[in-house]
Amino acid sequence: MPGASGVNVEGSCDALCRTLVSQNGLQRETADISQSVLYTSLMGLLLVADNEKEHLSIGSGRVGLRNIGNTCFLNAVVQCLSHTRSLRDYSLLMSYRDEKFSKEEAKLMEGMFLSPAVPSASYCVFIFLIAPGLPVPAFSQVLSGLWDVNDGDTVVNPRQFYSMFKEAVPYFSGYSQQDAQEFLRFLLDKLHTEINRRPYIRRTGKEPEQKFARFRISEEAAAMWKKHMERDDSRIVDLFSGQLRSSLHCSVCSHYSNTFDVFCDLSLPIPKRGSAGGVTLRECLDLFSQEEKLDKDNSPMCERCNRHTECTKRLSIQRFPQVIVIHLNRFTTSRWSISKSTVYVSFPLTDLDLGCYGPVDCGPVLYDLCAICNHAGTVNMGHYTACCSDENGWCFYNDSSVTPVSENQLQTNQAYVLFYQRSNSTTTVRK
Repeated sequence: MPGASGVNVEGSCDALCRTLVSQNGLQRETADISQSVLYTSLMGLLLVADNEKEHLSIGSGRVGLRNIGNTCFLNAVVQCLSHTRSLRDYSLLMSYRDEKFSKEEAKLMEGMFLSPAVPSASYCVFIFLIAPGLPVPAFSQVLSGLWDVNDGDTVVNPRQFYSMFKEAVPYFSGYSQQDAQEFLRFLLDKLHTEINRRPYIRRTGKEPEQKFARFRISEEAAAMWKKHMERDDSRIVDLFSGQLRSSLHCSVCSHYSNTFDVFCDLSLPIPKRGSAGGVTLRECLDLFSQEEKLDKDNSPMCERCNRHTECTKRLSIQRFPQVIVIHLNRFTTSRWSISKSTVYVSFPLTDLDLGCYGPVDCGPVLYDLCAICNHAGTVNMGHYTACCSDENGWCFYNDSSVTPVSENQLQTNQAYVLFYQRSNSTTTVRK
């Protein structure tokens, strides 16, 4: 059918086999005759599915999400994540089952039962025959409905997923307007927690701070990233996590120091312009990374002077993620109120080069736009929509409504969160 594309399921059959053997206590060497027959039968089914894996396909993805009570923020974000292809395929194939090591209770990811809305009908029957009642993640079930190969439903109801999310994050209960970027952060954090490859270790007390004074910047950054990966390692980290470098230069002793922080999105300030003036995404990035002067009251303690001094601070990207989420900070808080900027921000659809914001001589780092989360209206009365790219072009997602759009309709003053997929990188090897 138009819009259908193949899904790579390499390794999923082997992972399922290991799960079944583990759960049913089947051992190849010690199993009795009945167990051996069962084991052989299961292996036969696995081989059949493995031979047919190239024929597994997905639908067009052009399916809406029902608004179940001011949930446009959820619908827009889910559509954007749904069109982040690496996350989509990972979720539909349930690859996390072979990776999850977190000991925390998985309230969001677990608790649903298999539905017909999975990437392939034959795959669904195969799973049901050998593992009836196999729990499926709530988030993946929504994506399965959106990418159903039969496109049987024009609208998917996310009620069960939203109920589980609210149970995990009560802050999003009720029917008040929520912020899409804030929801995205909470959602990615919860998904990461439940599919973390690292065993959950409860830590007490403050860990000793490590010093890397004699290290090169790249070595210091790599050491901090390795420390992060020792406790936080998931597909979410693989795709969305990057590393920011904050450089401080003391104005008294000229000492340089660096700190490194993990980020899942870049929140960019929007330069102030007149009512008729627009800005570019490049100008927002320049403002984000420009040198900032800090006085004694707002500066950290200088490691060499051993006191608070005037200094300058500059932010740069030390490690680039596979998917970079760019948040245009349209909402600003003053002492008495919250206001929204409606400045038009133009952005490239392809070949966004962020190399100049990274380490020295890192070369071009190119990204292509794959999704946009838009916000229309005011601070108190607003509505979220999404524009997402697929193999057949761009579509506008307004809750249940899905309509094709042209590229020249994407640039508006409502753009709020941009999703860019890196286009010139190779697969990152975890260390």
